[in-house]
Amino acid sequence: MGVEKDMIVAVELGSTAIRAIAGKKESGGTMKILAFAQDNTPHCIRKGMVDNMDRTMLAISKVVKQLDEKLNVHIKRIYIGLSGQSLHSVINTVSKQFETKILIDNRIIDQMKDMNLSMVYPDYEILEVIPQEYRIGNRLIQDPVGMLSEQIEANFLNIIARKSLRENIEKCVQGAGFELAEVLLSPLCAADALLSTNEKRSGCALIDFGADTTTTSIYSNNLLRNLAVIPLGGSNVTADIASCKNMEFSEAEELKLKYGTAYRTEEQESTPQNIKLSFDRSIDEDLLQEIVEARYEEIIINAWNQISKFNDNLLSGLVLCGKASRVPKLSEAISQHTHLNKSIRIAKGLPEDVVLAPGISIPEENYPNTLISLLKKGKENCIGEFEEEEAVQGELPFAENNDNAPDNEVPKTEDTIQEKNNEKKKAKKDSGKKLRTIWNVVNKLFIEED
Repeated sequence: MGVEKDMIVAVELGSTAIRAIAGKKESGGTMKILAFAQDNTPHCIRKGMVDNMDRTMLAISKVVKQLDEKLNVHIKRIYIGLSGQSLHSVINTVSKQFETKILIDNRIIDQMKDMNLSMVYPDYEILEVIPQEYRIGNRLIQDPVGMLSEQIEANFLNIIARKSLRENIEKCVQGAGFELAEVLLSPLCAADALLSTNEKRSGCALIDFGADTTTTSIYSNNLLRNLAVIPLGGSNVTADIASCKNMEFSEAEELKLKYGTAYRTEEQESTPQNIKLSFDRSIDEDLLQEIVEARYEEIIINAWNQISKFNDNLLSGLVLCGKASRVPKLSEAISQHTHLNKSIRIAKGLPEDVVLAPGISIPEENYPNTLISLLKKGKENCIGEFEEEEAVQGELPFAENNDNAPDNEVPKTEDTIQEKNNEKKKAKKDSGKKLRTIWNVVNKLFIEED
């Protein structure tokens, strides 16, 4: 495959794996996935934050180089997603009072936005600002430009996180040898990819059940209203199982995926079994189910605490995503613990405007929703030119330059022989230090042959 001129590359820093994906935007707006890579190096990311700088650098380098090899390209820059325990939203209110009624214009709105950006959050930084409604008198208006008023009040939803969160990600990307195209907020990208326009308008909550964290994003009237990251996820369920029987984490994860459910029916409770483990051990299915149910109940209740205050505006209910959302009976568990009587949808498969290139396959149960959403947000070409040294290596077909090639392929006249000698001298001069030894050996062979 030749170098694509409009290829986008995105990387997701997950708690269980570092993933990378490459895609190309088609003329009709569809995103075609060209390659996917994953590295399961442990202890890189914890609770969505960089836990080990060196391991994270190596993992990023590894997955991006896998894409390099699969696509025969040179990836120069990457888009990367940001999430993490410290990421959350806060409301900030800015108001302006005038002596008389004046016409609200863009200049006044820009001044209020600047006042909001000047808000100081110790040890935190503002990563994104989402203007909410403006209040003029007793009215809430999304676009107040052109109205007369003596006073205006603006509400801004500021997405903030600890400064070290982004700084460490930037250092890891640079340390891995890549340029940073942009740091994208993973929850916002996921919502844009997974929620329909109607769901955002009528009111919807997106719950991303991850390995170490659970993220809630609440939308109403096409605006994000609240964002929170809860430091609980599927790995907590696995850890509970592992500690119960002092087993390996991998074995506990297998048990969770094979037998665990977020909510048991009466039929399941009446027919328990004894599950065999390694080293002639066993665990009672009732105990296993109680562990899984208890931890999922805790996660659901904490997520519902963020969502419940907006319940009246969630006409489209809930949308669930993330690998930990694949546990059986999760929808039933949410309905049981929240008494929610609205629709609950689990996001499955690829978005409508995303397709897989021929030969590319990703198991449906492992569709990386967040990673694909980051890819869709990318705009800047991420492919660069090959290094000069690599280009020279590709231009040295020794067999073709051999003087012993058949005469019917290259007539051996004095001019052609001289031309070949000149080409050899030029290649030797430009090849660099790494090729000097090779050329010395080749020249020695030519001398001995003469």
